[in-house]
Amino acid sequence: MSRKTMLAVGLTAAMVLGVTAAQAQTSTAPNTMSPNSTSQPSKMSPSSSGGAMNGGAMAGAKTAKATRAQKKFLDEAIEGDRSEVEMGKLAQKNGAADDVKQFGQTLEQDHSQHLQQVVQMAEQMGVTPPKQPNAKQKTLYERLSREHGARFDTAFARAMVSDHKQDIAKYDREAKAKGPLASLAEQTIPTLRKHLQMAEAIANKGAATGSGGMSK
Repeated sequence: MSRKTMLAVGLTAAMVLGVTAAQAQTSTAPNTMSPNSTSQPSKMSPSSSGGAMNGGAMAGAKTAKATRAQKKFLDEAIEGDRSEVEMGKLAQKNGAADDVKQFGQTLEQDHSQHLQQVVQMAEQMGVTPPKQPNAKQKTLYERLSREHGARFDTAFARAMVSDHKQDIAKYDREAKAKGPLASLAEQTIPTLRKHLQMAEAIANKGAATGSGGMSK
């Protein structure tokens, strides 16, 4: 074989080996540019565990339907708020002393705000809010509405002392029940205690001055 022929054969063999090596390298390299590559991070679907947990948290945030005891508490709370609002207005109208009129304004403002909160909670728990005070509260209002001046001040203060002591006891029980209304009840107690202190101060002043009680 001539020198030229041997050179040509060697050159051809080298080209064949180079092409084969290039093909082998291409077939073994990771396909990082392919959209179907397994190395590409996948997006979390809505049905993943994270989405399910968020959905569970949202479901848990919904207020459960009221039990019979909770309905009773809500009804009495709403009736009480409506009664105190009207009593506050009456105190501003029939009261004589400035502290009685101021107490009446405080009752109207505080219980109006609280009424909105309790009505909203009742509706969330499937309870139809009462539209007016109960029969006993209406009777008390009618009796107080016939009084004026110092006699009204004393009778009103005594009624508010008794009423707020009962309210504090109810709210304290509900706060300790640790149910869905516990937080609302616990937040309300300081305001009720403030009202009780104001009522007691007026009642004690009336007792010291010898003001009469409510007419029969």
